[in-house]
Amino acid sequence: MNIKLKILFSILMITALIFGFIQVYFPADNYSFERLHIFLFNLCSGGTILLYYTQGKLKASKTVRLFFAGSLVYAFSAFFKIYPITIIISFLLFVLVEKIRIEKFSFLPMQFFKSKESVSEKFHQASLLCLSIGIIMASLVILNNEYFKFVTMDKLTLNTFFLGFSFPLSLITLSLVFSMLKQVEESSTKILMEVCFWTITLGVIIFFGFILFERFIPQIFVTFALFFAVTTVFFLYYKFADNIQQKSFLTSGIVFLIFTAVTGIAYIFFQMSPGYDPQKTKWLLHMHVFASLYGWNLCGLSVICRFDDFPIKLHSPTVILMHWLTAIVLAPLGVFYGWFAVLAVIGYSFIILTLFFSGNKGKFQNE
Repeated sequence: MNIKLKILFSILMITALIFGFIQVYFPADNYSFERLHIFLFNLCSGGTILLYYTQGKLKASKTVRLFFAGSLVYAFSAFFKIYPITIIISFLLFVLVEKIRIEKFSFLPMQFFKSKESVSEKFHQASLLCLSIGIIMASLVILNNEYFKFVTMDKLTLNTFFLGFSFPLSLITLSLVFSMLKQVEESSTKILMEVCFWTITLGVIIFFGFILFERFIPQIFVTFALFFAVTTVFFLYYKFADNIQQKSFLTSGIVFLIFTAVTGIAYIFFQMSPGYDPQKTKWLLHMHVFASLYGWNLCGLSVICRFDDFPIKLHSPTVILMHWLTAIVLAPLGVFYGWFAVLAVIGYSFIILTLFFSGNKGKFQNE
């Protein structure tokens, strides 16, 4: 990725995090800064990086640039609740994502059902499909809630569906993880990889359905299935992936993902308990979200952005430790206390700028 794109995405990611904390300083009942925060990171930054990575070109194509511009319009129109613009733009974004997906793979995702197809490629196509479907579904929710009122459900809100934009980033990171297990593709262990693929992709969809219908017991079963699938991925990756610098960051990312599964299970149990008070568990929910968004997903996006640069000159354990401190401690506390928000922004700025702009020349010893 060229330097201009690195500057653009690093600024946008830091800006996204800042919007995540604005509510602490400037409370606003009419506008959800959290919504803008998620859109800027997941859709504008993450979605554009996903399409750029899929095309594999040095410079961003016109299609990718158009998606980026459209995603910004989408994010701010949804934030300001100018929904007619959001809906129109969403169809453009859907077409652009599908154009790139079909060019890379095919119109129908038949590769999912072919045993000889790389599991990494299956995750890659699933991430693109998830992005395009998520864009359309969010627009249908807007049409239903703002205009037609066909369905009335407490969880059928845009604030629920915007979280779905993190799924494509999760799947493309898993694609990166499995791309480093090519030797396993030729062994009998591949069946475990296939099981992980179907458990994770279908599990996320089913889990989202149970969230909409507020079915807590099924959510627990699906979350446990996802937990075991992710743990299996960690075992395969730790055991079989080549010991290169990217492995340190992606291993940390998988541990972030396991952490989100554990906090997700804990949060569901809290919801099921008598006298449940959402205000008392907001800290756990924010910890869960930050670990997923700025922990697991950031690991994948940073590796994609520096894909051709590794090894890069930095002290991996220091960056990883700072990453965990910021994602698990500073950022969740920053939602409640202004000074922690400042520290979280400083911490993430350090992490993003270090990962994006550390040099890649000279001898490097991966510790």
